[in-house]
Amino acid sequence: MGHPIKHFRTITRHRHKVIANCFRAGIPWRGLMHDLSKYTPTEFIPGAKNYQGTRSPNEGEREKYGYSKAWLHHKGRNRHHFEYWNDYDFKTKQLTPVKMPQVFVIEMFCDRVAASKIYGGKNYTDASALEYFEKAKKVRFIHPETSDEIEFLLKMLKDKGEKETFKYIRNIRRTKGNVKD
Repeated sequence: MGHPIKHFRTITRHRHKVIANCFRAGIPWRGLMHDLSKYTPTEFIPGAKNYQGTRSPNEGEREKYGYSKAWLHHKGRNRHHFEYWNDYDFKTKQLTPVKMPQVFVIEMFCDRVAASKIYGGKNYTDASALEYFEKAKKVRFIHPETSDEIEFLLKMLKDKGEKETFKYIRNIRRTKGNVKD
């Protein structure tokens, strides 16, 4: 089956980092609910079979089959992924990105920071999550405002660090404003 114990440890370490980040961001419930689908057989079994430790096992599954069944399941159940927020537009008759609600943009930020730490290990810096985001920016199918909001937070993390970025996030949660001014 691959590495079920290592995969379990990795996804659990990641989830615990996201929970901690979500508490720091003022969205504890989102942290507690984060990525529970990764423990379902549809996601866990392919994750264990394709475990590598340095990147998402979904990449290995894609390399084998041309797609990742685990990822398709995951993104369809977890609203902190921008890929969840695509819908058919009756006016254009096309699939269109939808603007994400702020709470899920914040959870996405918490997730990206945690993933960068888990997969980056000792090479992690406050710029890591932004660098990863920028790699696929031109081909990403995401609502422009959502993209601007997450990029704003990732740039703030890079420039001002975690303490200031989480302070900013808590303030916008209190005032119910937009992530990006």
